[in-house]
Amino acid sequence: MNKIINNLIENANTIILGKDMQIRLSLACLFSRGHLLIEDLPGMGKTTLAHLLAKLMGLQYNRVQFTSDLLPTDLIGVSIYDKESGSFSFHAGAIFTQVILADEINRATPKAQSALLEAMEERQVTIEGESLELPEPFFVIATQNPSYHVGTYPLPESQYDRFMMKIELGYPDRQAERSILTGRDRNIMLQTLPPCMSTEDVIKIQSKIPQVYVSDALLDYLQDIVDFSRNNLGDNPGLSPRGSLALLRCAQAWAFIDGRNAVVPEDIQAILPSVVSHRLRQSGDHQSSNTDSLTKQLLESVSIP
Repeated sequence: MNKIINNLIENANTIILGKDMQIRLSLACLFSRGHLLIEDLPGMGKTTLAHLLAKLMGLQYNRVQFTSDLLPTDLIGVSIYDKESGSFSFHAGAIFTQVILADEINRATPKAQSALLEAMEERQVTIEGESLELPEPFFVIATQNPSYHVGTYPLPESQYDRFMMKIELGYPDRQAERSILTGRDRNIMLQTLPPCMSTEDVIKIQSKIPQVYVSDALLDYLQDIVDFSRNNLGDNPGLSPRGSLALLRCAQAWAFIDGRNAVVPEDIQAILPSVVSHRLRQSGDHQSSNTDSLTKQLLESVSIP
């Protein structure tokens, strides 16, 4: 299985250049049955990365452009009356897929954003009192522009907490950008890439992640980090139980991707910034510099067992 994962990472690195860490973090998130938020400036490759991950994992993919006039029914679907049969028939929305890209999620109104909440937590949607299961596996990959951009609606804390991980791509280095400038169009290259795994492979990997061994000392370390976030970061509410479980599962996935069957402290440290940064936002504060400072404080203040 690790050979398949390594092949996927190698293929992904031919499209998204110089971002091996972000690709591995994205896989750790998705293999942990989490949802991924990609926040960055326009034109950084956020949408390309989402499409790339779905294609290489061999999963069904839908993209929805979030705008201010998007309605919840555009995502979930709607029942339409059929004159011939004299009954209503349900027309499924874009959310009925294995990977849905919520592109520029913070450009939609809170009403449209909230349509994702049940799907992300319970992997089902409720229509007219009936609960409909979503496909397995099911991932939400959302992109968003920085909150200071015009026309954005900040995500509520409940929405942020449902994203297991948030990553940023950042500018490519000089060598990677030269390859982008002189090479083939990345979107054309993406279309020709074959899947590296199947749906069954993804589900099998997901089932193996909780089996990666975590010692009691490592659990103590993780809980010390969580306790510190709750009691020593000013008026910040700290990490929720969902956040602490996200730390554990992502650390297990990081070890699995690295070919190991046990978690070490470095695994927790590698994934911690991406798991906690969007959860450590003080009320009304959406500045990355502040959350980076809080994350650094967690890493430096909690001793390693």
